[in-house]
Amino acid sequence: MATSTSDRTPDPGASPRPPRSERIAGTALWAGLGVVSTLLGMAAAHLVAAVTTPSSSPVLAVGSQVIDLTPTPLKEWAIRQFGAADKIILVGSVVLVVLVLAGVAGVLARRRLALGAGLLVALVALAAAAAVVQGSVTELLPSLVAAVTGVASLWWLHAKASATSAAEPGQPRQPREAGTGASRRGVLVAAGALAAAAAVLGGAGRFITGLRSGNVDIALPDPASPADPFPQGLEGQVEGITPLRIDNADFYRVDTRLDTPVIDQDSWTLTIDGDVEREITLTFDDLLEMDLIERDITMTCVSNSVGGEFVGGARWLGVRLTDLLDMAGVGDTADQIYSTDFDGMTISTPLDLATDGRDAMIAIGMNGEALPRAHGFPARMIVPGLYGFISATKWITRITLTTYAEKSAYWTDRDWATDAPIKVSTRIDTPNALEELPVGENVIGGVAWAQQKGGVDKVQVRIDGGAWQDAEMGPSVNNDYWRQWFYRWDASEGGHTVAARAISGDGTTQTPARAMPFPEGASGIQELRVTVT
Repeated sequence: MATSTSDRTPDPGASPRPPRSERIAGTALWAGLGVVSTLLGMAAAHLVAAVTTPSSSPVLAVGSQVIDLTPTPLKEWAIRQFGAADKIILVGSVVLVVLVLAGVAGVLARRRLALGAGLLVALVALAAAAAVVQGSVTELLPSLVAAVTGVASLWWLHAKASATSAAEPGQPRQPREAGTGASRRGVLVAAGALAAAAAVLGGAGRFITGLRSGNVDIALPDPASPADPFPQGLEGQVEGITPLRIDNADFYRVDTRLDTPVIDQDSWTLTIDGDVEREITLTFDDLLEMDLIERDITMTCVSNSVGGEFVGGARWLGVRLTDLLDMAGVGDTADQIYSTDFDGMTISTPLDLATDGRDAMIAIGMNGEALPRAHGFPARMIVPGLYGFISATKWITRITLTTYAEKSAYWTDRDWATDAPIKVSTRIDTPNALEELPVGENVIGGVAWAQQKGGVDKVQVRIDGGAWQDAEMGPSVNNDYWRQWFYRWDASEGGHTVAARAISGDGTTQTPARAMPFPEGASGIQELRVTVT
């Protein structure tokens, strides 16, 4: 005869089911143990990477692989939405996913330690694989440290949390729920100690990375061909306008790396090979002994949207690219310069554009100092008038003369243009979109650029879709440099739209046709709305 649930006699030897709130607290505690173990493993790995190869840190290795695998439209969306913070958000997202899975590992370890430890090892294996893809087998060490430290920490915390307490006299021993009584206190103390250790190790790693990635103090020789005297910009006259020269620390950075490479100039070399009469290899000291040129050049990233921040002007010091190519002797078949950085990143530059008389160079100095590490130290390529993705190889170590048919570079493989001259454009720095302005005279100002188009001749401003009016121009540095401008506007009360366009020295007017950055640079007219009260 069937017996109803209510008729069953409770088993006096069975442990009573803990209240729901206690079960939730226990689960949360075990998840936290997984997170703490993983944080300690990540921190230890980061410290090891800091003293070896920063990019081999597991989070950075995974993040770099994510960048490589991300479709171009999604990359462009991220840059438009997050700007210079896109990499921070990427790394933060990777860390968040890892910590969520670490919490799952902790919960699994509550039932069976091998399951939780297995998930942690799987996470580390993913990072190790990314490190090998991005670098070499020698960069596995941080991942191995992360695995050993993380699993050992989880084992120790598991032992603490699984401790049993003596039952009442005459009763069988019962497993103590982690998160109750003295056991909870002991586990929390242990977890807190590991969290503190993680903070110390992670902080030490950041400190060492910061020391190693600091700028190098090198006395640079005087240029054989110095730049013209630099004029005084409008930044002291027009509030909110971009400085005529951007400081090194404020210069935009867009590349595929999540770390700042640390390269020793004493062991660095630049090799020129491929379709050349003779292969040559130069050291950093060799470059210092050559005739150097100094030029003021504005650089622009192809990901820069209309009115975007990825553009900047600086003074560069380096060796003419044509001088180096002449030393090697370029052959008759090459049509591209296929350049490679220290870690295998490749960029292709049209040979005819790089050698048409513009001041293309292998730069070693920026604004009177050695190149900052973040901007390519020991040396980088710069070709005025071309977007950076086909002209600005950082940390360059090899120049191969070849053809587009024989070799395809990183961005070419992702369907970006092979020939991408910088488009005539202007940016409104002040006022900001949706800003409230007072009635009366207001100043509209910004910067414009038209490299290899005769420079910027004029900028025009339009209010509420009316006629284009000429702005007042700042000093002209040269045709490869941007130019400041401003317009005095007698504003009336109400909502207004403000637009600006540039006209180059050869008569090219900035196009109003809207285009996204992919595949050859953005275009269109920046227009913003303000309110006058």
